[in-house]
Amino acid sequence: MGVDIDLTTVWAFIIAFAVFAYVIMDGFDLGIGILFPFFDVGVERDQAMNSIAPVWDGNETWLVLGGGGLLAAFPMAYGIVLPATYPLIIAMLLGLVFRGVAFEFRWRDPGHRAFWDFAFTVGSIVAAMSQGMVLGALLQGIEVVDRAYAGTWFDWLTPYTLLTGLGVTAGYALLGATWLIVKVEGRCLDHAYRLAKVTFFATLGLLVAVSLYTPFLDAQYFERWFTMPNVLFAAQVPLLTGIIAFALLRALAKRRTYRPFLLALGLFLLGMAGLGVSMWPYVVPDQVTIWDAAAPERSQVFMLWGTAFIMPVILAYTGWAYWVFRGKVGTEGYH
Repeated sequence: MGVDIDLTTVWAFIIAFAVFAYVIMDGFDLGIGILFPFFDVGVERDQAMNSIAPVWDGNETWLVLGGGGLLAAFPMAYGIVLPATYPLIIAMLLGLVFRGVAFEFRWRDPGHRAFWDFAFTVGSIVAAMSQGMVLGALLQGIEVVDRAYAGTWFDWLTPYTLLTGLGVTAGYALLGATWLIVKVEGRCLDHAYRLAKVTFFATLGLLVAVSLYTPFLDAQYFERWFTMPNVLFAAQVPLLTGIIAFALLRALAKRRTYRPFLLALGLFLLGMAGLGVSMWPYVVPDQVTIWDAAAPERSQVFMLWGTAFIMPVILAYTGWAYWVFRGKVGTEGYH
């Protein structure tokens, strides 16, 4: 469970940061797509869409950085994980394409807006479910022989991956609802508070179910969560999760504005921490460590120089976009 800091470890944390940034940033706009049918046609849907219009495309930058970084820094892991989850990756990319097209065309083709709204919702659900099921497929184990994937086309399809898919979908919906609490007003705001409560309980229930299921997938997971002295560290994750969940429910009851979204981000951060407890230092659990999968040192050094330049640029323009489009979205746009 110890962490030895070297170049490979640095790259593992860079990719983990990129993945987490993608999950929280694209997560809330996927969540808005998932919740879209629950908003009234017209002003409410336009408000919800306008709340992410300036930032949704840039949010997906982190997916490119995470996927490209995995290929460059851990090519062996990339060559194992992708063949094991090809149907899910294809479904995710198609879902992102459909929602992106629907996002643009619903404004330009009012005569078919109902169709584009439907495509926006379906694309969001498919992308969210696929991402959650990829996570489940990774945690339940991937069959590796001679440094290559040795399983079948549908090894990823199990009750556990369906559970993780539903959990991520519910979590994204919670992020979307709490984001709308920050950004919208009027009837749309009232709907956002109601949906946030529903998605909170759905997310919490599925989080508990996944957390109880995971340690019994592999003896290594059980050992990390329930044996001494590991349990002294690992127990802090569910403890903090319970505290944040209580604070989030209280913030929704008191109709706070920013606190629900920040606390929802906290739940995802603790989920990432729990994932680290289960997996570290494996990139393919119980099969391939980060050092087994790492690119040559010279390649890592070369890429690190590029990342040291480009990541602050991405953070800067992302922060600028959010700052420029701060504030509430009214019926006529930002104000």
